[in-house]
Amino acid sequence: MVIGIVLIVSIASVLRSRYRAQHGILEDKDGNAVASTNPESAFETKALQSEVKKLNERIAVLERVITDDRGSRELAREIEDLRSR
Repeated sequence: MVIGIVLIVSIASVLRSRYRAQHGILEDKDGNAVASTNPESAFETKALQSEVKKLNERIAVLERVITDDRGSRELAREIEDLRSR
């Protein structure tokens, strides 16, 4: 009976550690759970922020092109200029 309890506790401990490792949860010296900071995720965040900034700039240009009251020839020329960028 004692061996069964020790076996169950050991298996539960291994599964708990595995779950925490998969989700990036670490323990400090007191045994408290602490989320780890992943340098790859910080790099991805910066890359995504840069991409969002570029897309916002493109949307602003498209809004300006569409809302301006200009002739169709000038509009076509401006669209071609934007494509060449």
